[in-house]
Amino acid sequence: MAVRLLLVEDNPVNAKLMCRRLERSGYEVIVAEDGETAITLALTESPQLILMDISLPTINGWEATHRLRNNPHTASLPIVALTAHDSPEDRQHCLDVGCNDYATKPVDFNQLLEKIQKWLLG
Repeated sequence: MAVRLLLVEDNPVNAKLMCRRLERSGYEVIVAEDGETAITLALTESPQLILMDISLPTINGWEATHRLRNNPHTASLPIVALTAHDSPEDRQHCLDVGCNDYATKPVDFNQLLEKIQKWLLG
């Protein structure tokens, strides 16, 4: 059975490209286009890791991560932030709200795969 990832990405082109690459790497991918949907899918679809865009409609990635961390069913789920915001303050804020790791856009896919493996293996 493939490892299930939740990709949270509001840009349909980016979501499709990332989904395709992750699936080629052997992952099962479910996609949420906003933070509210991400929270719902994290609770109903049991992903093993979340790739969380930060700039999202309705509920941004920081707030979605905060809510997931405060829910006992998702509190320990690994979350890797994916964002174009690459300042040290942005990175720290992602970690402060509960992201386990951080990757900047455009994504270095090989580096992202390493981060995914790191968090899946614990």
